[in-house]
Amino acid sequence: MTDTLDIKITKTTHSRLNETDFDNLPFGKTFSDHMFMADYSDGEWKNFQIIPYGEIGLSPAISALHYGQAFFEGLKAYKHADGQVSVFRPDKNAIRFNKSAGRLCMPELPEEIFIQSIAAVVDADRDWVPSKANHALYIRPFMFATDPYLGVTPSATYKYMVLIGPVGPYFSKTLRVKIETHYTRAAEGGFGYAKAAGNYGGSMLPARKAAEEGFDQLIWTDAKDHQYIEEMGAANVMFVLDGKLITPSTRDTILDGVTRDTVLTLAREWGMPVEERRVSVAEILEGAKNGKLQDAFGAGTAATIAPVGSISRDGEEYFLVDPKEREFSQKVLRELDAIKYGRVTDTHGWNYMV
Repeated sequence: MTDTLDIKITKTTHSRLNETDFDNLPFGKTFSDHMFMADYSDGEWKNFQIIPYGEIGLSPAISALHYGQAFFEGLKAYKHADGQVSVFRPDKNAIRFNKSAGRLCMPELPEEIFIQSIAAVVDADRDWVPSKANHALYIRPFMFATDPYLGVTPSATYKYMVLIGPVGPYFSKTLRVKIETHYTRAAEGGFGYAKAAGNYGGSMLPARKAAEEGFDQLIWTDAKDHQYIEEMGAANVMFVLDGKLITPSTRDTILDGVTRDTVLTLAREWGMPVEERRVSVAEILEGAKNGKLQDAFGAGTAATIAPVGSISRDGEEYFLVDPKEREFSQKVLRELDAIKYGRVTDTHGWNYMV
């Protein structure tokens, strides 16, 4: 793609690169030197700029703070052995970004602006991309409403920004998960499929309650009667049940994950039976009991492939086989890493080279 955006670049006068401990990178707490910012008003995107990372001035009356017009995306950039840097499947994130925008009555962002803005800020801070195994540069594009107006109506102005920062693994252990049977993440007709900020705000209390019980993640279930599995708190959820890869089909309560799509694509290419459908809690627990549940894992940009060690419901815990002995999730993790870090030929065109 040719660069067509007129981006004003203001470089920092003091880089924090040498002050950053790349051996200690808790997820989402370290940011690089620069960020991208653009404004929407009068029906068009404008004021494209890369500026030093830092605070921005906003009115306390902006509608995002009062009425929730805010959403985000998440993707990663990887450093290859030859020093090149790639962003993984940004075109898929661009599509989902605009699905979120449409559902929240916000303006779409043209795909070329999405991809070029990410490429430009990653290029400006390419020295921040970690070289260490299982590390990457996390990329957080987001949009929020900026009208200083206390009225329940869509804003006429918006701000789009991209933050980036080096990260290590999101999960560092096998997950102990709980099937949620009271709280609801998303309901039919809602906006669970959007990466809306409000989805995450509403999930924090049940997640904290689960953590207090010793669990690492929740598995959300349908809002009607909690009989069908939807997704995990930080990833889509996938199972290998009796030799088949099974995952909940996407709907308006489930996020259409990029890693999810990638795993399904690879599985089908390998000739593995794949089922995207409603997945009942009962069949998963029965599979855990009778040994037919051979694998379970979260799949997401932050989580990558996160193995589930046990599944609990109503106080009863079911333990799965050691993740090191699981054929499929180990294979797909190795293949994903090989593609993202440039160790094998990218036959799908998934790596966008910066």
